[in-house]
Amino acid sequence: MKDLEDNFLVMNGDICTTLNFKDLYDAHLQSGAIATIGTYRRMEKIDLGVLEVDHTGKHVVAFREKPVYDFLVSMGVNAFSRKIIKLIPKGEFFGFDSLMLKMLDKQLRIQSYRFSGFWMDIGRPDDYDKFCDEFAKNRSTYLPDGA
Repeated sequence: MKDLEDNFLVMNGDICTTLNFKDLYDAHLQSGAIATIGTYRRMEKIDLGVLEVDHTGKHVVAFREKPVYDFLVSMGVNAFSRKIIKLIPKGEFFGFDSLMLKMLDKQLRIQSYRFSGFWMDIGRPDDYDKFCDEFAKNRSTYLPDGA
């Protein structure tokens, strides 16, 4: 860990994006935050009628037919300050979710870097299939040097 830079990028290996990683990193440096999380607006359609029930779980109080939910999701591309290492316990599994909750609990500054270009989590089978079609149509976008 002694060779770790003061700030660094961490990203998931199962994403495809046109995000400029340097722009996210530079925004992180300028923010002074302990973490900068790449975020993306994602719309999720539920293909079922959704019921809402009261506190007893027995009485329906609302219904929405095939609603679309709007979320700001983590892209799996993050910039961190080296200070974050102190939050991670040694010798045990400690995922991104645990890290986020710990930073929030300690009221540490976390910055959102909103991105509106192309992003897809290809670890999800449906998104992987969509990306295969996208890649076939726009190969030069993802392999700009003609590879």
